[in-house]
Amino acid sequence: MSWNPDQYLKFSAPRLRPAIDLLAAVPATQPGTVYDLGCGAGNVTRLLAQRWPQAAVIGVDDSAAMLAKAAADPGRVRWVLQSLADWRAERPADVIYSNAALHWLPGHAQLFPALLAQLAPGGVLAVQMPRNFGAPSHTLIADTVRAGPWRARLEPLLQPSPVAAPDTYYDLLAPIAARLDIWETEYLQVLEGADPVKEWTKGTWLKQYLDALEEPERSAFEADYAARVRAAYPARADGKTLFPFRRLFMVAVAR
Repeated sequence: MSWNPDQYLKFSAPRLRPAIDLLAAVPATQPGTVYDLGCGAGNVTRLLAQRWPQAAVIGVDDSAAMLAKAAADPGRVRWVLQSLADWRAERPADVIYSNAALHWLPGHAQLFPALLAQLAPGGVLAVQMPRNFGAPSHTLIADTVRAGPWRARLEPLLQPSPVAAPDTYYDLLAPIAARLDIWETEYLQVLEGADPVKEWTKGTWLKQYLDALEEPERSAFEADYAARVRAAYPARADGKTLFPFRRLFMVAVAR
């Protein structure tokens, strides 16, 4: 999927908060090598570089547009254009950090143990993934797909939630980790502007459906979905919209 950095960063503040919460939970003190998988526009990667100024920090992403945005700000981070599905650490890593990226990859039963195996002893795997796929923001995408003339083209894109329940990841990592912490947080995001929930998902999960359509169906699909989420997440008396959003966190320390 192609990414639009400007659309994604419309809500940079609420998107940043879970990344900061994940970073605060990483117990590494003086890592030598730190990877940020799915670094996007690099705003979080630069926080990693600030926390560990002596570390080699590498941001990895498969979007050239996102990395161009990241590289526009000078700094010591090394940016690598590479598919996350094909990524392997150049040497055993001290920190592998990934914020809101790994849910795009399939095969978590193989992926997560493989990532933990690429750490040096005592290294840390820190991951945050959205787990909001059962909320109206996401289920209404499927409703919109099935309600219009675009159904035949878009329905094959529908899929079950790409993120499993927390206990699934516990069972995957607990037997092979020295220490494991897993938790969920539901953020009550206060959004502003017109159709903010639609604009939020337009930067992520909705985009793949819009990209599969051409005008005028693309605009018709977007308008249909916007009306549905507007009803599900009505503006409050002050004009702002409350958007609860659940996220799954895990921090695993390698043996």
